[in-house]
Order: sequence, then C-alpha cells, then structure tokens
Amino acid sequence: MHTAVLHYLDPFVDKIETRDRLTEEEREALYALPQKLVRTAARSRIVEEGERPTHCCMVLEGIVYRSKLTASGQRQIMSFHVPGDMVDLHTILFKVADHTIETVRSAAVVLVPHGAVLRAAEEYPALARAFWYDTLLDTSIHRETLLNVGRRDARTRTAHLLCELAVRLKRVGLVNGGRFELPLTQIDLADALGVTPIHMNRVLARFRKEGLIVVSGRSVTIPDWKALVAIGEFDATYLHLEGPSDLHL
Repeated sequence: MHTAVLHYLDPFVDKIETRDRLTEEEREALYALPQKLVRTAARSRIVEEGERPTHCCMVLEGIVYRSKLTASGQRQIMSFHVPGDMVDLHTILFKVADHTIETVRSAAVVLVPHGAVLRAAEEYPALARAFWYDTLLDTSIHRETLLNVGRRDARTRTAHLLCELAVRLKRVGLVNGGRFELPLTQIDLADALGVTPIHMNRVLARFRKEGLIVVSGRSVTIPDWKALVAIGEFDATYLHLEGPSDLHL
C-alpha cells in the first residue's frame, strides 16, 4: 500500500476513486508525476488568457476561478474550482489559454507538466479515462452554469450557485454542520451570476433576512438546505456524484 503521508495529488486521486478504483500501479503512476507546489497570494493569476501553458494545475487548498473579459474590461467568471479539481487538463491539447485562471484568496496549487500527464494517459488507459472524465465533468458544470445565468432569475441563480458550491465543498470534507468557508466577495458572485453588485447585495440581504443563509466573516451557513434547494431549482445530477442528488449538509 502507498504511504499514509499526504501526497499532493491525494485530493485528485480521491476524486477519481469515488467513481473507479485504481490499481496500486495506476495510483503510483499518478504519484510519480513531476509536481511543483505553488502557494499564492489572493488574486494571483495562475494562467493568463493568451498564454501557452506548459503545466496542468490541481487545486490543493483554496478556491480558484476561470474568467474572461469583454473588450471593455467587464469580467465574467465562468466556473469555480475547489480542492481536488484539475482545472485545466484541456490545455494539454489546446495550446493557447482562452481564459484566465485566478485565485480568490491565498491558495495552494500543484503544477504538473503536460508531457508527463500525456505519457501517463498513454501508458495507463484507466488514467486516460480519469483525465477524460474530469474534462467532461467540467463541461457538464458549464452547461448548468449557462442555463443558470441564461434562464433563471437572480434569486434562483444565486441559490443554485450556493447549493453547488456547498455540495462540492462537502465532497472534499470542507463543510461542517452546514457551515463552510466561502471567501467570495459580492463582486465575485455578481460576476459569476451576471448581475450588478448592487443587485447581488439585495439578493443576499433578502436571503439573510429570510434565514436562508447566515454569513459570518468569510463563512456561510445554510440553516434550511431543502428550502435553498427548492429556491435554486437545484438538482445535483449534473455534478455526477455517487449517491443521491438531494444531499443534506
């Protein structure tokens, strides 16, 4: 058995093995990939749109996001990523980054060279499937995000995003008693949900008044999970988790 000491890629291995059990050889092949741990400050850009990345990035600690800018400088956050997410496997084949990857607050990411990932995929079909699955999961989340921003009102889309983040953070053990750290500003949420910061403030204030969320510093508590799920029309099927989609915090 592999050592019990935390390995940088353990969160990604855990994510894979919620679906498919790896053999010891396959697991060790992942652990043997060259890796570089990078600790970042808040608002650090890991990849800049237009760059030619040479490494894939796995989130070890913190939250990172993908974003794009309009010609006038308006930001749209495309997705958030939590520990265990391999954010940009697609850059192995897409040589030029078509979006920016940035940290929310201080974070730790693990960089793995493209060539090493590609060789592992070629040598171990199970790892190739795992990498492929991860990119397909990203696409599934993007489809739901498009529906959320394009067809749901601000109240519904806000509840939906909070539910999604809660479920994804719970999967990696970062929710305790319905409470989780969410170091996003109202501007971040507004840019992810396609509303103005003023409108975002009003939605969140109403949620707090109704007792749907409790905010304390950078932490959020969801006292009534079923109520928030109903408001957000949230069905976690698109996250392709093991087990029921109506998850309780």
